[in-house]
Amino acid sequence: MDARLQLRVQRYGWDAAATHYHHSWVDQLRPAHDRILQMAKVGPGQKVIETACGSGLVTMRLAAEVGPAGSVLATDLSQGMIDDLRARLSDGPLSNVHPQRMSAETLDVDDRTFDAAVCALGLMYVPDPAAAVAEMARVTVPGGTVAATVWGERRNCGWAEVFPIVDARVASEVCPMFFGTGVPGALKRLFEEAGLEQIQEHRQFERLNFATPAAVLDAVLLGGPVALAIKRFGDQDWHEVSEEFLASVEDYKRCDGGYEIPGEFVTVSAKRP
Repeated sequence: MDARLQLRVQRYGWDAAATHYHHSWVDQLRPAHDRILQMAKVGPGQKVIETACGSGLVTMRLAAEVGPAGSVLATDLSQGMIDDLRARLSDGPLSNVHPQRMSAETLDVDDRTFDAAVCALGLMYVPDPAAAVAEMARVTVPGGTVAATVWGERRNCGWAEVFPIVDARVASEVCPMFFGTGVPGALKRLFEEAGLEQIQEHRQFERLNFATPAAVLDAVLLGGPVALAIKRFGDQDWHEVSEEFLASVEDYKRCDGGYEIPGEFVTVSAKRP
């Protein structure tokens, strides 16, 4: 796909997902977020940039770690996500977070500005993930940390059938490249190509817990990467896709009606020389 078209799909797709994303994924993604925060090792007083910040699930935690003497520039391609984050900030005491709409591939900031650059579950969506990692490295000071988390291999993510199910009706424009950064060694290579050093990689397997079928549909269909395609569905398509997707995760259904769907995450951290 043309890179400009892909960016438009991602921008408006996450605009569509913004009202569902935060509450649908806050608990399910916490283990992956715990890991990237552990590996990024940000501390009090540091300046941090976050790319693909979404609704702020990691942003808020970064802000707490750097404290009032530090700051977080939270960037995302989606204006809907930035607006959602700003609304959350208006309800709380944090004043050290600065949301701004910005593409991960072309960060509008000076070289060597931040002590750390973090991207949690965003590199799967950019047309050129290598460029996004290179940008994170560019804006980090020598000795600073660059850290990113992506979804792992397709075969290890139990919700992955959502892509062919949706694409059978309307192209989601996500499936062909979504799991590319999660194959063994792929994310690490992007960090090597960006000239980063002291690279560490961690692969983790988790169970994503959803209390009800409605919670699964809200997260994966309405609050995930196919949200823009879902907006084009009529009632009949929505019913059929919902039924097909729930059938695809039937093996992970618990006796209480909830679900434990497997997911894999890959986190890599490194230092800028």
